[in-house]
Amino acid sequence: MFSTQGYDALRSGTALVRRTDRGVIRLLGADRATWLQGLVTNDVRALAPGQRLYSAYLTPQGRMITDLWIAATDDALLLDVPASLAADLAARLDGLIFAEDVQVADVSGEVPCTCLVGAGMQGCRGAGVLGAGVLVPDHTYGVPALVAYGDLDALLDAHGLSALRGVPEVDLETFDVLRIEAGVPKFLVDMTGDTIPLEAGIEDRAISFTKGCYVGQELIVRVTQRGGGRVAKKLVGLALDGDASAVASLDETRDRPAPASGAPIHAGDRAIGHVTSAVFSPRLGLVIALGYVHRDFVNPGTLVEVLDGAERRPAVVTALPFVAPVA
Repeated sequence: MFSTQGYDALRSGTALVRRTDRGVIRLLGADRATWLQGLVTNDVRALAPGQRLYSAYLTPQGRMITDLWIAATDDALLLDVPASLAADLAARLDGLIFAEDVQVADVSGEVPCTCLVGAGMQGCRGAGVLGAGVLVPDHTYGVPALVAYGDLDALLDAHGLSALRGVPEVDLETFDVLRIEAGVPKFLVDMTGDTIPLEAGIEDRAISFTKGCYVGQELIVRVTQRGGGRVAKKLVGLALDGDASAVASLDETRDRPAPASGAPIHAGDRAIGHVTSAVFSPRLGLVIALGYVHRDFVNPGTLVEVLDGAERRPAVVTALPFVAPVA
């Protein structure tokens, strides 16, 4: 359940978020990096121990199988994936090993993902490897963070960050408000197996255009180099019910529910897309949403409507992120 106190901790203090929505797959073996390099969209071989990068795993047709974070320890790669997909993804990857020295295991139960998030983390750059675990700096959601894979307390102690132990815990529903304010799409919510990464706008973070071949590369190259990056639809931000200056009162706006995932987006009588995520933003005093719209309607400032049941709610296409990141 959303917590105002928890949201304030994320925005102005420090909070612990247990990423139970994430699973971890471990790759061992001397060939793990070169083998994975040929499967995913980003440059795995550029990773050093104590670092991580964002990537995608695609079908040969360029559609998403999943997104993932890849973190490196001294002797392993840890793949941070949606928890509900971890077991099947581990089995799928294991089936792609032929003569390579690679071992795949779903270790979600023994290597949890935990985040320390919030403006209070500003300037905290401690990170590194401890045995099978790793602690990595992150700024994905617009505020400083440390992401831990493994025993969080042991990692903090080993890197001189014991003072961060015992911060308040925030649930995933509250954390999701931060995610949407940052304009970050989530797989299985804002991206699915039908999504091309270019439609979700993740190419700057997830795709290396200088690495060698990977599965699905042909479609990505064709769209970016021959098609000028044009896709039929794009993920955009939407501010509902007018801008902050038009709101009668914060309480009145807070009482407006967010539209459900899948709510149609219209321009006049034309259906142009649908909502994928929506929340009330305490920072902006507005309901905000992520959604896909036809490419003719992606420019910030474009006026559209969200069909919320029988109601047509005015919305404005808004540049992402909704909230500027903490420097």
